[in-house]
Amino acid sequence: MRTYNSTLILRRLLSPKKLSYGYRRLTSLFGNPLVDDSDNLVLVEGKGRARTAILNRPASLNALNTSTIARLQKLYKNWEENPDIGFVVLKGGGRAFSAGGDIVSLYNLIKQGNLEDCKKFFWTIYSFIYFLGTYLKPHVALLNGITMGGGAGISIPGTFRVATDKTIFATPETLIGFHPDAGASFYLSHLPGYLGEYLALTGEKLNGADMVSCGLATHFSLLSKLPLVEEQLGNLITDDPSVVETSLANHGDTVHPDQASVIHRIKKVDKCFSHDTVEEIIDSLENEAAKTNDAWCLSTLKKLKEAAPLSLKVSLRSIREGRFQTLDQCLVREYRMSLQGVSGQITGDFCEGVRAKLVDKDFKPKWDPPSLEHVSQDMVDRYFTPLSAFEPELHLPTKQREAFT
Repeated sequence: MRTYNSTLILRRLLSPKKLSYGYRRLTSLFGNPLVDDSDNLVLVEGKGRARTAILNRPASLNALNTSTIARLQKLYKNWEENPDIGFVVLKGGGRAFSAGGDIVSLYNLIKQGNLEDCKKFFWTIYSFIYFLGTYLKPHVALLNGITMGGGAGISIPGTFRVATDKTIFATPETLIGFHPDAGASFYLSHLPGYLGEYLALTGEKLNGADMVSCGLATHFSLLSKLPLVEEQLGNLITDDPSVVETSLANHGDTVHPDQASVIHRIKKVDKCFSHDTVEEIIDSLENEAAKTNDAWCLSTLKKLKEAAPLSLKVSLRSIREGRFQTLDQCLVREYRMSLQGVSGQITGDFCEGVRAKLVDKDFKPKWDPPSLEHVSQDMVDRYFTPLSAFEPELHLPTKQREAFT
């Protein structure tokens, strides 16, 4: 079985010709998503041997759409093949890194009956995440501000992730009737203990210090010092990840999670979230709350009761499967799950969640099924069933990207 180092994924030398098949396959299925005229969605800065890509939709907190990801894919592919470029930096313009996928746009596409463009979005972003996870050059993501969902997906598989005192991380998909995707079932499942289950089911936020402590981020910098970090990166003439890491370490800050952080509750997280079912997790939290009147348990129970019941069960299984799968396997499975999630054939929870949270903003979603006891095993199983012969599976160029298995 292939394995991945969650901090530094093995880089392998491959010729450009070997990389072409996956992109030809993508083009044959959906047209050419890499041809995009919206260059202003991702700005580019270059200094020395570094190139910096800047997500440029600040008004929408750099929410990711197909055009944005296609632009990133095109840039990254060109930079990987350019021997004059040593490493790549990714950051967000404005006050966010990226709030995740542009789910309101997906909602509108579904309402218009345009599922093909929804599929194109998931295909494009998951393909890029895999490309980043096997990128041949050092990659630095500067995770200042909101970093959620797909925003985490297009950064965490890279080599280095720099969090700041303004970073807010979360995978809040269960709160909109979806599941943590964009590679989340891989990286969450590899966090210490059962922290991944906790984050996936509750959508709880972590700050920059928390991210460093649990391994989601590799370095930390105060926002006030981030310009210095960027300046020093720009001065590097290297393609050596150890040199990049030394620079980040020399100009970064040491930080520890505060006493209220969930990081200090890992034992309780493990005790409650290690159970096999969502019902057992809730029972465990209720027992703990009854014994100690623990505010954390009560708060966690509240979050679980706000989430879509079907999403909770689907997400728990996804994290558990991710613990024994490689990044590419997780992405292929998540693609199946996401298509089921937006198709409306099992439930309309995704549209209902987006409506309630972001469109009408009444914050009163009517989940279907309405409770855990109404969620059948068949409903959950259908999310994980291979796609039909008429629906192509996500194809990733694993043989081309991974020379050694």
